[in-house]
Formats: sequence, structure tokens, C-alpha cells
Amino acid sequence: MKIELGLSSFADNHEIYTEEGSFPAISNAERIRNIVEEIQVADEVGLDVYGLGEHHRHDYAVSSPATVLAAAASTTKNIKLSSAVTVLSSDDPVRVYQQFSTVDAISNGRAEIMAGRGSFIESFPLFGYDLKDYEQLFDEKLQLLMEINQNEIVHWEGHLRSSIHGLGVYPRADKTMPIWLATGGTPESSLKAGSLGLPITYAIIGGNPKRFARNVAMYKAMAESHGYQSKDLRIASHSWGYIADTDEKAQIEYMPSTEAHYNIIAKERGWPPFTYEHFQREIGSNGAMYVGSPETVAQKIIETIEALGLTRFMLHLPIGSMPHERTLKAIRLFGEKVKPIVDEYFENK
Repeated sequence: MKIELGLSSFADNHEIYTEEGSFPAISNAERIRNIVEEIQVADEVGLDVYGLGEHHRHDYAVSSPATVLAAAASTTKNIKLSSAVTVLSSDDPVRVYQQFSTVDAISNGRAEIMAGRGSFIESFPLFGYDLKDYEQLFDEKLQLLMEINQNEIVHWEGHLRSSIHGLGVYPRADKTMPIWLATGGTPESSLKAGSLGLPITYAIIGGNPKRFARNVAMYKAMAESHGYQSKDLRIASHSWGYIADTDEKAQIEYMPSTEAHYNIIAKERGWPPFTYEHFQREIGSNGAMYVGSPETVAQKIIETIEALGLTRFMLHLPIGSMPHERTLKAIRLFGEKVKPIVDEYFENK
């Protein structure tokens, strides 16, 4: 059984404080250049996919994943290049398809689109959308994106977005591009993806990953009820994580950036601040962080894949302004040490 392993990033860029001193946020330009290098290294060490998120905030560097992925496409050979996510509700499906078909051309067929609502809402007022249309915008635009992906000449009736009557969308990808639906775990998203036969990605960033087995079961049942074969479904998860030579080193290097990142969101959303106890719980066997030595991380990934029936696992790396050289080393350990362990385990399944 072939399991894809990859990385995801939101290009987050926060100052962090450690016992070694502070690591300030870098410029957005430097962060973007670092991401291109991270993708190159991920390709070199044999990872299968890299997903890049879209945000419109000062503490995230990338607002146009397709542009950055296009830059990486010309310097990589095998790795699949995906958004993670494209905030489809506040974007235009025609432009999304055109941008990713361009990435697909540059990469020789390696582009994917991961569509989602996003966990932030800054893009709605920025692009002139009303939050009261949150659900309907996503549903309508997903329908249009799927129509464009399947058909060169588009006939589509819209309500919040203007209709398209017999117009072509170019450039065309050489084949139908994969469109994944991303979700934080709402049952409705699992049911929607299943009814459409779309591959699904679960963002698991807290609590026991195994609790998502219920969502996966709903997704599969809905897909099968609409005529899709369970064996053809693709299921992914992405979770925060970090790899170093030892468990202790990984924890020491990872916690400060995780704490800084979490507390920014916690302050905005009224969550309690991050604590050492929280960190220890999440990196434990029943938590959603994959932090430790290659052996520790590999074993936890294997357990999650088996519990949820995944076909793809994505490690979200890095968080905050972790020093770039540490990120690159963690990526190398993921590809050179973790991946062989996971691959060998599933080769006999």
C-alpha cells in the first residue's frame, strides 16, 4: 500500500522567544524565498507533496500560493504542488483554475488544488464579500471550479457569482487536476466531499487524531451512496510537527515557536494561553502534534494512518519564525529517516 508523505506550510512568520534568545520575524520576501528552498529540499529527499496555504494577514507571508508554487515548480522534479488551502469562497474559480493550470504546465503535471473556507476571514472584506454568504459562496464556487476542471467550454448558472454561458477557460491542464476538499472536521464537509467523490484533507491540530475516524466513516458512506468506490477514495490529514535527532532536542526546539503561534490565535479567539502541559499532552500518543526523533514521529504517523485509513499524511512545518536551517534539517530527517520507516511498514500491507 502506497502512502504519500508530505509537508504543508502557511508561511507563518512570528517572533519567538527561547532560552537561546529571541528569533524575530523575518521579511515576507525572505520567508517566501525560504519556502521555495524548503520545497526544493523536500523534493530532493523524496517527499511526495508540498501544500502551501493562503492568508491575508501581516503575520503570514503568502497570499498567492500558486505564484510561489510556480517558482518551485521550475526547480523541482517529482513533488506534487498543492495549495493548502485556496480560500475559494473569496477567490474566483476561473482565476484559480488558470493559475493552477499554469503551475501544472511548469511542473509537468504536478499541480493540485486544495479548496477550503480557511480558518481566517480577512479575505472576505478585502475582496468585497459578505460573511452572511459564507456557506453559499463556497458551495457555488466549488461547483464552478469542478465544472471548469472537467470542461474546456463552460456552461454554468450562478447566483452570487455571474453565470458563464459557453465560454472557454484557458490555459488547460493536460489532464484533470486533483481538487481536494479541506476541512477542520465539521460533519457537513465530510458529507459534501463524499457526495462529490472528492479527495478530502482533515486538518487535525488538537486532541486525539483517532476521533476523526467518525468523520472518515461518514465520508466513505456518503461517497459509496453516490456510487463512488471506497478503494478509490483518497483521504489525507495534516498536523503540526517537527523532527530532530532526539525527542528531547525536538521538544526544546519546537515548543517556543508553537507557543508563540498558538498564543497569537488564542488572544484573537478568546482561547486560554498555551502551556507546557498542553504541549506535553499534544506530543503524547493521543495528541495531534508529531514531535520527536525520526523513530518517534514515524511510529505516530503509522498509528494515525492505520486508525483513519489515510492515503496521505502531511506534516505542517514550520510554525512561526523557527530558524530556517532547523526547518531544512527537519525536512531532511522527514524524507531520509521517517519516510523509509513508514514506507517499509506499509509495503507489506
